[in-house]
Amino acid sequence: MSISRYETAARMSRVVVHNQTAYLCGQVAEDRSAGIQEQTRTMLAKVDALLASVGSNREQLLSATIYLKDMSLFAEMNSVWDNWVPAGFAPARACVEAKMASPELLVEVSVIAAIPQ
Repeated sequence: MSISRYETAARMSRVVVHNQTAYLCGQVAEDRSAGIQEQTRTMLAKVDALLASVGSNREQLLSATIYLKDMSLFAEMNSVWDNWVPAGFAPARACVEAKMASPELLVEVSVIAAIPQ
């Protein structure tokens, strides 16, 4: 059994790979002062970069958990999400309202993706 950890610090790894599956830690916006659409865009760009770093991509998404500061942001977040997910490749997904680690954060996502052989 092989487990690979990438960008590991004392608290967490940004990506853990096991059995051709990538588990990403929660990703947040680049600019925490931006609105929900921009926070969602930059958060998803980080997901793209991490997936690419282990040989995966958004067409390999298996699962996503999205945390929103307030469910009133759901439609605006989805307008970005829906354009980001390739047609026909939507993952299993949950979206919940949650108290965020920093008050300016509006959205966070954690994803699991397959790594093609």
